[in-house]
Amino acid sequence: MLDAGFFVRWMTAAAGLVDREAKRLTELDSAIGDADHGSNMQRGFAAVVTTLTARPPETPGAVLTAAGRQLISTVGGASGPLYGTLLRRAGKSLGEAPQVTAAELRAGLDAGVAAVGQLGGARTGDKTMLDALVPGVQALETSFDAAATASEEGALATVPILARKGRASYLGERSIGHQDPGATSSALLFAALAEVAR
Repeated sequence: MLDAGFFVRWMTAAAGLVDREAKRLTELDSAIGDADHGSNMQRGFAAVVTTLTARPPETPGAVLTAAGRQLISTVGGASGPLYGTLLRRAGKSLGEAPQVTAAELRAGLDAGVAAVGQLGGARTGDKTMLDALVPGVQALETSFDAAATASEEGALATVPILARKGRASYLGERSIGHQDPGATSSALLFAALAEVAR
């Protein structure tokens, strides 16, 4: 069973990974976006940790809801609303239970991913964060480590794809050959989850 403390550690680990990978995320974004994804995500997750540390929520759902709310208010561009929607919808799905199972977490994230797809009007294969989120959530059926691997592979698989959504889509054929920064940062969420679960 996973309690609120586990979820706080997950978000804290995610913030650490985002902090370490911020430069790479920005480099990826400079090729097909605004060159600010790394700094935006870094700022957002730092604010999440500050919020969760100051007043630790008492349930897993409340942790994700608080994290999502913070990302919406501090991350610029499309990433804030998309990441915020992912975590808030997942948190809402988990409800007020003091502990949840891995299967309930998967169901919650599945609901969050569906909400992201609806908000962005995207699906897998469009070269977006969904290319890492969808396989990551599906692989949670196996294990946290499998989810981390699947999401990382999903992010890498965006390299040869033509972008169909977001700012990268404005580049047309020139978006091919670049790894999607949103998918890359999404994979960090699963990497952090696997790290905390070990």
